[in-house]
Amino acid sequence: MIALSLRMNGQTVTINRPWVMSIVNVTPDSFSDGGRYFDAQKALSRALTMIDDGADMIDIGGESSRPGAPSVPENEELKRVLWLTETLAQRGIPVSVDTVKPQVMRAVMDAGAAMINDINALRAPGALETVAAGDAAVCLMHMKGEPRTMQQAPHYENVVEEVFAFLEERIAAGVAAGIAKERMVLDPGFGFGKTVEHNLALMHALPQLRGFGLPLLVGWSRKSTLGALTHRAVTERLPASLAAALAAIALGATIIRVHDVRETVDALTIWRAMIPETA
Repeated sequence: MIALSLRMNGQTVTINRPWVMSIVNVTPDSFSDGGRYFDAQKALSRALTMIDDGADMIDIGGESSRPGAPSVPENEELKRVLWLTETLAQRGIPVSVDTVKPQVMRAVMDAGAAMINDINALRAPGALETVAAGDAAVCLMHMKGEPRTMQQAPHYENVVEEVFAFLEERIAAGVAAGIAKERMVLDPGFGFGKTVEHNLALMHALPQLRGFGLPLLVGWSRKSTLGALTHRAVTERLPASLAAALAAIALGATIIRVHDVRETVDALTIWRAMIPETA
């Protein structure tokens, strides 16, 4: 893969191999593992295990973004994510926090978060200014609608053109607010207001998305499109998730967001050994 640079908390890192971002949901209602790591100590143990298994970064979510999910009050979200963020950051572990709320962004950046992972692409009032005032990286994701309604018959005239135009506009908005492009990561938002056909069209367009010159984050792990293609329940989608991760890497993804770290790391190890020119 082509090496890319990313600035996080004042340090520029070179990404010259696929990164594995591991998911730790400190929620009672996430679609795949909601409730399993709602307890803070269980979440910490899970995160440390994922690091031992080879994760490059921990992505902490305190508010479910599954289709139909209700919003969580700011204070509750902070209670869920702040201690874990600070505890992991103090150990030198790169932490991403999945949030759309500027106050949560500010607090977790102060606690040492290396990245803000915003499914709303900094569209909330004050979000651009909040991230610009810090030095964490930020992932800008495309989502049509909001989690409560996004999967209710999503429609595009041309999904690839519309997602590309959206990301281009959000990059420009970030730069205008004072966020250097070197701090940005892009995510086309698989499963966020998209049908199976939309998701596959965007997957096929990943090589063109690399044209922005920024790292690409892709999250396919256990998602409903994989279930639609394989007719497997969410608990039976590991093989499909691994296949999707490898396909994304082959098509240009830089960071893979996953639940199953050990299995993904093993798959990438074999992939890179056998097909080094594509990985």
